[in-house]
Amino acid sequence: MAKYSLSILLLFMSFLHAHILDIPTRDGVSERIMFRESPTAKAAVILFAGGHGGIQLKQDGTFGWGEGNFLMRTRELFVDAHLTVVIVDAPSDRQREPYLNGFRQSKEHVQDIQNVIDWVKTKTNVPIWLVGTSRGTQSVAYAATHGIQGVAGFVLTSTILSDPKSDAVPQMPLEKISMPVLVVHHANDGCVHCSPSLIDTLMKKLPLAELIMIQGGKSQGDPCMAYAYHGFNGVESETLSKIADWIIAH
Repeated sequence: MAKYSLSILLLFMSFLHAHILDIPTRDGVSERIMFRESPTAKAAVILFAGGHGGIQLKQDGTFGWGEGNFLMRTRELFVDAHLTVVIVDAPSDRQREPYLNGFRQSKEHVQDIQNVIDWVKTKTNVPIWLVGTSRGTQSVAYAATHGIQGVAGFVLTSTILSDPKSDAVPQMPLEKISMPVLVVHHANDGCVHCSPSLIDTLMKKLPLAELIMIQGGKSQGDPCMAYAYHGFNGVESETLSKIADWIIAH
């Protein structure tokens, strides 16, 4: 019950302060975002949900899907940690199944992300970071290896480490990344695509990256879903604090 109370409280707070905007990204295409500015911002984070990524963000700030996703449900914790938050939906031409599935590793996706970054730069002068969780790490890593500009670095949480249907993050040309990277993983992540035993394969390709392994919490339901260890259930505050401290320090 506590997890739902937290979600309801964060949703209410977001209603009070968030702005929902449609940012033009490609010809005839826009990207809907939630922009939640921190009055004490030391950096800004652009957040990418996992799963199919189609959060179906409404003008009133509600989500059609993904409200419980780790990065979505903890957005106010980011704000409290002095980080302006930008949440990215699937673009307007991907607002139905399969949403971002089959699209995360495409030049169009990178173009959409770049235009969101460029817009954020007009609203703040603090460093901008891309933060992805689960399949959102495929979006972030692909953008990082395909010429994304205007960011200070990247954070990968619950990284996709194996995937027979698309390039897992370690399969990407990570040697192209010259900016700071933080990898955050739960030591007991039970998702078949995110086994902690494969973390070394990622870190060997990111020799300058830092790794934070999270312990504790609790696992409920599907091991690849938001309220399992995969979604840092029960250790959200600790995890967010470590991410925010690292970002601000860099």
